[in-house]
Amino acid sequence: MKRVFHNITVWFRDLTAVFCNEWRIIVHDMGALIFFLALPLLYPVVYTLIYNTEVVDKVPVAIIDDCRSEMSRQFVRDASAAPGIDVVGYAANLNEARRWMNEDKVYGILRIPSDYASDIETGQQATIEFYADMSLLLRYRALLAAVTDLQIKQTADITMNRVNMTGLETTGMAKMPIDSHHSFLGDPEQGFASFVMPGIVILILQQSMLLGISLIGGTSRERRMRNGGIDPEMIDSASASASVWGKALCYFVLYIPLTMYVTTCIPEMFDLPHYGSPVQYLPFMVPMLFASAFLGQALLPLMKERESAFLIVVFTSVVVLFAAGLTWPRYAMNGFWTWFSNLVPATWGVEGFIRINSNAATLAESARPFIAMWILTGVYFLCAWWALKWIRVRSLLKAKA
Repeated sequence: MKRVFHNITVWFRDLTAVFCNEWRIIVHDMGALIFFLALPLLYPVVYTLIYNTEVVDKVPVAIIDDCRSEMSRQFVRDASAAPGIDVVGYAANLNEARRWMNEDKVYGILRIPSDYASDIETGQQATIEFYADMSLLLRYRALLAAVTDLQIKQTADITMNRVNMTGLETTGMAKMPIDSHHSFLGDPEQGFASFVMPGIVILILQQSMLLGISLIGGTSRERRMRNGGIDPEMIDSASASASVWGKALCYFVLYIPLTMYVTTCIPEMFDLPHYGSPVQYLPFMVPMLFASAFLGQALLPLMKERESAFLIVVFTSVVVLFAAGLTWPRYAMNGFWTWFSNLVPATWGVEGFIRINSNAATLAESARPFIAMWILTGVYFLCAWWALKWIRVRSLLKAKA
C-alpha cells in the first residue's frame, strides 16, 4: 500500500512538473502565443465584423418589360419597393441584361413576358422569368425571398381585385382567406452572422488549440533531430500518462477564459442570439476542450517540423468546417463523411452549443453531443498516450544510434 501511495505521489508530481514546463514553453514561444491567444481573441471579432450586416439588402436588378402595360409598370413599382430589390433600369432584351450582369452592374434579371397583362385579364396564370447570379448564395437568397414575397403580394392584390369585381367585398371575401406569419427560432433576423457565428467560434477554439499544440510538437521534433533524439526542453522522465494529462490540463486552463470570451462576450458585443445560460453551456465545453487537447497530442507523430502545423491543421480546417454541419446538414452526408464528422470534437461542440445558446436548451437536452465528446476524450487520450510512447521509443532508438 505504501508503494501505491508513493507511485500516486510521483505521478502527480510529474504531472505538475509537465504542467508548469508546458506553460514555460508556451510563454517563450511567440508562434504558440499567437495561435493560443491572438487567434481566439481576434478571429471572432474579425469574422463577426465581416458578417455583422446580417443580411444582403437592395440587390441590383435589371427589368426587361416586353409587356409595356399598366400592369407590368405596377409590377415594376412593387418590385422597386421590395426591401431586397434595387431596380437599376430597363434592359432592351435579355442579351443586354446579361451584359450588365457580366459587368457586375446587376445580380438579377426580371423579365415580364408580352402576354403578362392579357393572361391576368383572361384569368390565366401569368409567368415572370427570374434570373439570378449564383456567384454569391447570399445575394441569390435575398433575391429569391424578395421575388417570392412580391409574388405573394401580387397574387393577393389580383385575387382581391377579381373578388371586388363580383361585388362581394361587403361580405369580407375580398380578403385573403389565410394569412401566414413566420418566426425563426434562434435567429429571428435570419442574419448570416447570427446563423454562422455561434458555430464558428467553437471551431476557432478547436483549430487554434490544434495549431498551437502542433506548433509546439513540431518544434520539439526539430530539437530531437538536432540532439540525437533528445529534447532538452521536455520532461521525458515523466510517465506518458502524466505527460499527456499535464499538457492537456495546461491547455484546458489556458482556454477557460478564452472559452468564456468567445461564448459570452462576443455575442454580447455584437448582439448575436444568446438565449441559453452560461451555467449550461460552459460545463458543456469542458469535454470539448479536453477532447481537442488530446486530439492535438495524438496528431504529434505527424508533425515532422514546426511548419507541419500549417500543412495539416490549416489545410483540414475547411474540411472540418463542412463536417460540422454549418454549411451542409449532417443528415444529408454520406456514410463516410458522417463517420468522419463524428470523430471531430467541434462537430458535437457546435451541435450542442447551438442548441443551448440559440434555442435555450438545457445540458440534459444536449446529452447526446455531451456524452459523445466525453467518449472522444477517452479515445483521444489513449491515442495521445500511444503517440507519446511511440515518439519516446523512436527517440531512444535514435539516441542509441
